[in-house]
Amino acid sequence: MSEYGYSYHRSIGGRHSRREEKDLISGIRKQHYDEIREHCLAEEELFEDPEFPTEDSSIFYSQAPPREFEWKRPHEICDNPVFIADGASRFDVQQGELGDCWLLAAIASLTVNQRLFAKVVPPDQSFQDGYCGMFRFHFWRQGEWVEVVVDDRLPTYYGQLTFMHSVDKNEFWSALLEKAYAKLEGSYESLKGGSTCEAMVDFTGGVSEFFDLKKAPPNMFSIMLKASQRGSLMGCSIDADPNELEARVDNGLVMGHAYSITSVILMDIETPSMSGKIPMVRIRNPWGNEAEWKGRWSDQSREWSLIPDSQKKAIGLTFDDDGEFWMSFDDFRGNFEKLEICNLGPDSLEEDELDGKKRWEGHTENGEWIPRVNAGGCRNYLDTFWTNPQYRVTLTDPDDDDDDDLCTMLVGILQKDRRKKRKEGLDMLTIGYVIYKIPDGTGEGPLPQNFFKYNASCAKSNNFINMREVCTRHKLPPGQYCIVPSTFEPHHAGKYLLRMYTEMRAHTHEMDEETGIIEDQGPYESMKILTPYHVVNRRFYGTAINHQHGEYFQPVLVPTVASAPPPVGRQEAHRIPGAREIPPPTEEEQEQEQALKASFRRVAGDDMEIDAYELRDILNTVFTRDGSIEFSFDGFSLDTCRSMVAMHDGDLSGKLGFDEFKVLWRDLRRWKGVFREYDRDKSGKLSSYELRSALHASGFRLSNRTFSALVMRYSSKDGNVEFGDFILCAIRMKTMLASFKNIDEENSGHAAFDLDGFIQTVMYS
Repeated sequence: MSEYGYSYHRSIGGRHSRREEKDLISGIRKQHYDEIREHCLAEEELFEDPEFPTEDSSIFYSQAPPREFEWKRPHEICDNPVFIADGASRFDVQQGELGDCWLLAAIASLTVNQRLFAKVVPPDQSFQDGYCGMFRFHFWRQGEWVEVVVDDRLPTYYGQLTFMHSVDKNEFWSALLEKAYAKLEGSYESLKGGSTCEAMVDFTGGVSEFFDLKKAPPNMFSIMLKASQRGSLMGCSIDADPNELEARVDNGLVMGHAYSITSVILMDIETPSMSGKIPMVRIRNPWGNEAEWKGRWSDQSREWSLIPDSQKKAIGLTFDDDGEFWMSFDDFRGNFEKLEICNLGPDSLEEDELDGKKRWEGHTENGEWIPRVNAGGCRNYLDTFWTNPQYRVTLTDPDDDDDDDLCTMLVGILQKDRRKKRKEGLDMLTIGYVIYKIPDGTGEGPLPQNFFKYNASCAKSNNFINMREVCTRHKLPPGQYCIVPSTFEPHHAGKYLLRMYTEMRAHTHEMDEETGIIEDQGPYESMKILTPYHVVNRRFYGTAINHQHGEYFQPVLVPTVASAPPPVGRQEAHRIPGAREIPPPTEEEQEQEQALKASFRRVAGDDMEIDAYELRDILNTVFTRDGSIEFSFDGFSLDTCRSMVAMHDGDLSGKLGFDEFKVLWRDLRRWKGVFREYDRDKSGKLSSYELRSALHASGFRLSNRTFSALVMRYSSKDGNVEFGDFILCAIRMKTMLASFKNIDEENSGHAAFDLDGFIQTVMYS
């Protein structure tokens, strides 16, 4: 192996921090084609890729190789290797021993659009000028284009390429493209089995649609024809025979095999008695051999005698055993069962390629399902479904050509990194989404649980299914909508990319709140924080809820989860509460307050101030004997009591006076009441999913990111928050908000701390 030197290795591979470890392609990102090429040419050596070494682990991750592979460079395989011979074509590529026909079908479709092909496979590379044993490719990965460089050492057996290869034995672009894709996904084995649309998306950055042709919409051919005219990539397949791998049907088609669609046209037909147009589809088998369709319009069939020679020439008709064939649309729909369409994104067509066509309007949101925070599962799990991420979409104008004044919207939810994580035992999550109409006047924050309890969805993904991307086409009237992406079952971790394509301009954003607190009002004005800090982020919003609906989902390849439907017909008004008012004290609480006052004077002494130690003794004397707490409570910790003091200690004296103590006591009464309300099983714990509602009822408004941090900080391993931790969380939230507000006097949302001030604020809270 070449000795590049330590600094060179650092520039082309390696990870150096925990944050970088979370980026599964951190090493790939650090490899820069121009830098590596310059180094290799200067040192007169060929590139050897440390990020994808010539080892068995780069081929297989789950087993030992069935035979011993030998890695060879193209000039060791043939005398005159070329990168691309006489232009790339769909007839170049042939499948090897790897079960990635889905990838080959996508590559065949890609070659039809030479501009897109050149973006993925830069043509300015060769084995002659400037050759250094390295080639580069570009793939769209989870929202961005990534350059992937590879050395040109390829797995061989007895001197022949083992996996994907070109028909021309000295052409290597397809084999190197497959290697680059395998590197991006972790190994060659990671490419085994997949969806054609998955690769199509990675080649274009488009949004994929999946159609069951047995349930095809009436305008299916129109959708395909428009997609073909827009340059979309398409693939099709027949469901696999469970008893036989890639079983051949009598009509020549292969079950469980991915085909690419290379053309969709209305073909002219002319006979002495009739003339007109026939909807036709051209399809290619990636095997590139005689395994072709044998029915009507197959090679050499008599139907071709009805077509004028000029039309045959225009469509490039050939009768070679090259895996490509034509079918009428009726035969296509009657024999194939699945159709995949990759719709090109807004930046996929250049101005000179539009030719009157319209681009999609694209909108993208990155998100993450975090167990215990926002991994709420589908609508079957009503108690947690509302905690999922929510996105507001505003559709303003109907499509130009829609007679019903409806808006077309494609919604796709793509789960990240799952194929690359197969070696860790992780496979695709079962995912989907639901869309709800947002009533006018609804605030910007997330919709609450009761909204989903009493409102039916207006649209949803076709299925909850374990595919990388789930996408569905919708027709909706102008208005505001909430999209809720989720896994089928709750508590599954995963990152995702949500994409929305519309024909007309739309607006999207995550439904979130500004972190803040509602200041107490009315007779409890004395409860304001007594330090100079006043947090006054006043917000209130609500929505009317009128109807109750039961709505249940069944995943694809996942058992149905039984769930009793809610009662039908109930009507209820609902609003998101503001700060919870403290109820008038009970007779028992009045007696406690008098006892507290006496205890405070007895402990505080002449200066009428107490420190955290004394505060702990006073509070625990009361709370551990409090008959209104129905669960076991061992008392507040010293750390919690220190935070209680800090909440009102404006001069950093470390002590509280009696007036400050009274405000603290009233806060504790309110927070205790909220905790009791949401601790429905009287366990002394809240689930992390209930925490947001409890803090909301306490007057706190939390952004999604802030709430996630609170759950990570204050919940236990099993996702529960104990009473003492809930009180500590509320205290620190109130203290930090007050401290920030004190610095942000103009309420701009930004505060300038010097280092000492920042440390004091964070540490003393």
